Amino acid sequence: MPPRAATLLTPDEGTPTMPAPTDYELFALGDVTLQGGGTLRDARLAYKTYGTLAEDRSNVILHPTWFSAWHDANEWSIGPGLACDPGRYFIVVPNQINNGLSSSPSNTPPPFDGPNFPPVTFHDQVQAQHRLLTEQWGIESLELVLGSSMGAGQTYQWAVSHPEMVRRAAPIVGSPRTSEHNQVFLKSLRATLTLDPDFRGGRYSPDARPTQGLRAFARIYAGWGLSQAFYWQREYRSIGYSSLEDFLVGFWEGFWLDDRDPNNLLAMLWTWEHGDVGQTPGFEGDTEAALRSIRCPLVSMPARTDLYFPPEDEEWAIKLIPNGEVRVIDTIWGHFGGLGLHAPDNEFIDRTLKELLGRSA
Repeated sequence: MPPRAATLLTPDEGTPTMPAPTDYELFALGDVTLQGGGTLRDARLAYKTYGTLAEDRSNVILHPTWFSAWHDANEWSIGPGLACDPGRYFIVVPNQINNGLSSSPSNTPPPFDGPNFPPVTFHDQVQAQHRLLTEQWGIESLELVLGSSMGAGQTYQWAVSHPEMVRRAAPIVGSPRTSEHNQVFLKSLRATLTLDPDFRGGRYSPDARPTQGLRAFARIYAGWGLSQAFYWQREYRSIGYSSLEDFLVGFWEGFWLDDRDPNNLLAMLWTWEHGDVGQTPGFEGDTEAALRSIRCPLVSMPARTDLYFPPEDEEWAIKLIPNGEVRVIDTIWGHFGGLGLHAPDNEFIDRTLKELLGRSA
């Protein structure tokens, strides 16, 4: 099943309005004290499961979500015959805090709503997910943790925070620490949203969102999300767009105007920008020590043309992980080569996951 983002790849019906999915459950976390000292009150973690949990709870795969995505964006990787086969595994897809389904600026009551929502780290995300797994089902072991982009950041965090649970890990187009070059991109997104006069410091009206800021946000993303080669070869024509402008409006602007709340986006940007497994309690900011602590086999899959997380960054990190390896996705789809939108890239990822699952852990 293609991810929600892929529904915008074919412009036959214009840019449809696609509200957030409703096929999920909520886990009550109660009041959660965050790494930065703030508190999420009456916090909730949205999730969806696929497959059946084995009696001995030994068949679990965890697949966290990426920036702005909901759980259905991961469904390209789940299905009969795939590595994440629900006929064999119990697959849990937690929606990260801030994505609009789990506790977020958009669904938290005053006074902690909107711009007053406390900052959430990758460590916080993983601790909430750990509670879901252990308290809801008594799960003590994960056959595989995988995720793309921000989901990859959570994958690295799982391997550092809970090495006793993670048997294998597969971060896809993501990193254990957000680079300064990546931060430049994230800061530009923040600036373009917050400078829209309709943003009003995050107190915008629901019927007067900062749409010009969102459209500019989309165009910045368009220059980073896909590669130079993608545009040089006009690959957008292969998916039904007649021109560059048609693609920028139909795909990029359509996606970000599609039920995405600006305060949620800004909160997720903060998590992404501050990603660093070295900030895990006990490592005192030492990223290298945190990476050396990872016990499980870990295969990182950066995309050759990714501008956010280039292979060189992952090769640096993998040298520090005792059982680490890099497998580069050879694609012109840039960062999106790891998000389920391009069949050859999906097949490469699935083959790698199957091989990883076949290894002793």
